[in-house]
Order: sequence, then C-alpha cells, then structure tokens
Amino acid sequence: MTPPPIPSRRRFLGAAATLALAPGFGVRLSAEDQKKQGRFEFCTFTKPLQHLSYAEMAKTIAAMGFDGIEGAVRPKGHVLPERVEEDLPQLAGALKAEGLSFTVMTTAINEVSDEQMTEKILRAAAAAGVKRYRMGYYKYDLAKPIRAQLDEFRPRLKDLVALSRELGIKPVYQNHSGKDYFGGPIWDLAEVLADHDPAHVGVAFDIGHATVEGAKAWPLHFAVIRPHLDTVYVKEPSWKDNVLGWGPVGEGAVDKGFFKLLKESDFEGPVSVHVEYLGHDDPAKVPVVLAAIEKDFATVKGLLS
Repeated sequence: MTPPPIPSRRRFLGAAATLALAPGFGVRLSAEDQKKQGRFEFCTFTKPLQHLSYAEMAKTIAAMGFDGIEGAVRPKGHVLPERVEEDLPQLAGALKAEGLSFTVMTTAINEVSDEQMTEKILRAAAAAGVKRYRMGYYKYDLAKPIRAQLDEFRPRLKDLVALSRELGIKPVYQNHSGKDYFGGPIWDLAEVLADHDPAHVGVAFDIGHATVEGAKAWPLHFAVIRPHLDTVYVKEPSWKDNVLGWGPVGEGAVDKGFFKLLKESDFEGPVSVHVEYLGHDDPAKVPVVLAAIEKDFATVKGLLS
C-alpha cells in the first residue's frame, strides 16, 4: 500500500503535478532517448518526495528525465521495513510502469540480524529487481582506540556481504562526514574493503561529504577508494561564518575538477543527485523541491557532458 493521505495533501500534490508537466520544467523522454543521455545512470534521492504516492513520484521523476531513483526502505522511509514484502513490489511496479529503475535502495542495514530484518528486506529487494543497496553506517566509539575498532566492523560486513552475494544484491557504503563516522576519512573504509572483491561490495562516493572532510584532499580520497567505486553521490556543501550548510549544485565548495576527473575515468555507474537542503518534512515544499531537483540535475548533466 502507498503512504496514507495527509492534511491538504491533494492541494500540494496537484501543484507538484502541474509543475512537473509545465513547459520548461521537464520534458518526458522516451526509453530510447534516455539511453542516449550517456554512460551514466542518473537517479535522485527521493527522501524529500515521500509525501507523494509511489505512482505520483514515479511519473514526476520520469518526466524530469532520470533513469531511476534512490529510494529509502528503512524506518521513516518510503517503504517501511515491516511492510517491505507488501509495499516494495508496489513501488518497483510503479517505477517499471514509467521505465525507471530502482537504482539504489537506501537502508539502515549494516549487519545480518533479526533486529534489522536484514534477510527479509534484502530478499524482497532482490525479488523486486533491486541490484544495490546503501548500507547503514558504522560508528566509532571515540573513547576507544580507533584502528582496533576496524576489527569489530569487519566480521559484521563479512557476514552481510556473504548474505547479499547469496541473494544477488550488492551492498554499497557511503562516506559520510562527521566526528564518529566510519568511512568519513576514507582510508579506513578503503582498508576494510580491501578484504573484499569490488564485485561483491562497493562504495557510494559522496563528493560533498568528501569535500567537508578533506577539502583539497578529495583527489587522494577518490584515488584510494576508486577500486571499489560503484556509485557517485552529488551534493554541495558550503560554509558561512564557519557554519556548514548545503545548497544547490555548482554554487558551493565542491571542486568542479571532480566532474572532469569522473568524465575522464572509466566509471559508468549510477550518479545520484541529492537535494536535501530544502528539508523533507513539509509536503508544502514538494513543488519547490522538484524545481530544485530539476535545476541541480541540469547542472550535474552540464558538468558531466
């Protein structure tokens, strides 16, 4: 089943649909035309669009010219873990009807456990044709030695990779900025992933978070993790009065040389556009968010053309 109605939802969704079909907002591309867009599979993180039904969201994303979505199957996601067997096939069906792929499934899964409903979620996703999922994060305990904690993460990841491989779905781990995120400084993630074949587990390299953590060192970070690169995340950080913020692609601190490097590489995987800087809790913002997604998508395509 799709998410239940919310107060005034019809008014906001009507506005979103009108905007999506308006001249200049987005031209609906045929499947053949979409394949001609280039070597990258473009998707967008639909977290800010969870107020839309599956069908409404799929129609809108397809009209904007994306190849697929990055959708959340996790607590407070567009599909709730406890309803994955009922709702995920409906979401996948809505995407398929519009010629879209479920490119990346975002989860809170970072181990094989009943608590995380790991096998239930991954089995349902694999059956629905999902090829990769973003893992939940591992966190450091800053009161303990850091490097020793890598040996605590390794067996959890090993079991998860084994199950995922058995089911035919690939885990990817996103580098995320922050004081206690495993993968934030990149070297730690590269060290642990060195134990695994890149065909079985990969990285969603987030240039925004890499910029926050490494600033000018992003080429080093990209190089060290490149063997396991599966997906690229695009978001834009900036600072004002030493306070970190996020905004439109191309208007912040990300070095545009990253996109040049990506073009010149042999990478052909998914590129996910993240537009979370306008919030995601207010359904009234859906039309504004859609306009921002279109603007950022156009910028990303221009940078990678």
